[in-house]
Amino acid sequence: MAQEAQTIADQEGLSIRILAGKELAKFGGLRAVGNSSPDPGPRFIEITYIPRGKTKLAAALPHVVIVGKGITFDTGGVSLKRPYEFMTAMKSDMAGAAAALATISALPDLQPQVKVTVLMMCAENALSGTSQRPSDVITQYGGTTVEIINTDAEGRLILGDALSFAKKFDPQLVIDYATLTGAAARAFGSYGSALMSQAPDSVVKSLKKAGDAVFERVAEMPLWEEYYEEIKGGIADIKNLGKGEGGAQSAAMFLRHFTQYPWVHIDIAGTAFLTSPSHYIPKGGTGVGVRLTLEFLRQQING
Repeated sequence: MAQEAQTIADQEGLSIRILAGKELAKFGGLRAVGNSSPDPGPRFIEITYIPRGKTKLAAALPHVVIVGKGITFDTGGVSLKRPYEFMTAMKSDMAGAAAALATISALPDLQPQVKVTVLMMCAENALSGTSQRPSDVITQYGGTTVEIINTDAEGRLILGDALSFAKKFDPQLVIDYATLTGAAARAFGSYGSALMSQAPDSVVKSLKKAGDAVFERVAEMPLWEEYYEEIKGGIADIKNLGKGEGGAQSAAMFLRHFTQYPWVHIDIAGTAFLTSPSHYIPKGGTGVGVRLTLEFLRQQING
């Protein structure tokens, strides 16, 4: 993932920063997951697009941050996935990061007048002697402590680091894409992605409109405070798993803990990888999120 990001950044003239090893000391979620596979180990990848001729004026541009979950393979860790057949498609657990990368790769050609930063959180969730364990307590980027209840709820850990890191940009909007929960897939199947938000209604309406236009539909789910109560911690600030019911929402509430800005979470667990063709989309990885985001940005610019 890091090599591909570097190649694309070089080709498209995008600035890129890749952190690994000791450089990830503050990224407790990414390290907790990725250190299960220390060779090559986890990567934090930051890519920035600024319109041509606007480098000196970049601070005045609207700033959109796109965060992508990049689990290159997900065994579930110590909390091994069951039934094991669920693992066969887990090479697609990096679909959120891939969508973020593909989106920013198109911007130099399209030249939207907005600054965009992509944060790709990349790791393998393996089963090894260095895997995190249920009952571990980790410290996320920014200082939040998390009790690990289930190591298969790993995506929210790496995203928590990125969403906390994104505060430094004072963004107008943050969108994250993640193959996060089976609950979202069960709710909508492969026909649409789950959207949860603390952004203005106008942003949500625009994303729905964009999704309808490019056939990457999104359906909104609620973020009720009861879901946050489920993840409040006993020995840590929060836990990485709720009661089970409403799993998509409790996972989103975990992410919301790290956000103090307009934020949209899009759970693409059901739409990122197809086991059989659907409409005009062949089986395999779908690239969901790319056309949705590009159309959303186009609509914001063109009204």
